[in-house]
Amino acid sequence: MRCPRCKSLEDRVVESRALANGGTIRRRRECLACSYRFTSYERIEEKPLMVIKKSDARREPFDREKLEKGIQQALRKRPVSQIDIENVLDELEESAMLLGRSSHEISSTEVGRMVLEKLYDLDRVAYVRFASVYRNFENVEEFVREIETLSGLTDSTLKERT
Repeated sequence: MRCPRCKSLEDRVVESRALANGGTIRRRRECLACSYRFTSYERIEEKPLMVIKKSDARREPFDREKLEKGIQQALRKRPVSQIDIENVLDELEESAMLLGRSSHEISSTEVGRMVLEKLYDLDRVAYVRFASVYRNFENVEEFVREIETLSGLTDSTLKERT
């Protein structure tokens, strides 16, 4: 560390202390050139997971609350508990973090696909509701086609479609 008084790069650590549940380390330092004591802080720098939008390729931070709103809307008036919704959100967030681990980016298409897989297992009506927005259904025939397809879907063919 550079001494704030004399600008020397030579110092020694006098004391270290963990702060904020170990997320920050406070270090008391003493400059070896002028004996001035000063404090430095070390924090883990985490890059946020960015979602690449399919419409214009812009990037925005992964937003669990936005995901929750979409899932809540699809599950509106459906017999699914809040605990089940929280579990799905936890699983989705963890999967997104794992998929975006190396680049800190994930496509919105991939997030949508993962949501559809979870909703398919959780509630088929919510699956169709979410699919109608995600796939941008424009008429009733698209709903009917999705429901007819859903009737003959197996778990393995779902992954191929999404």
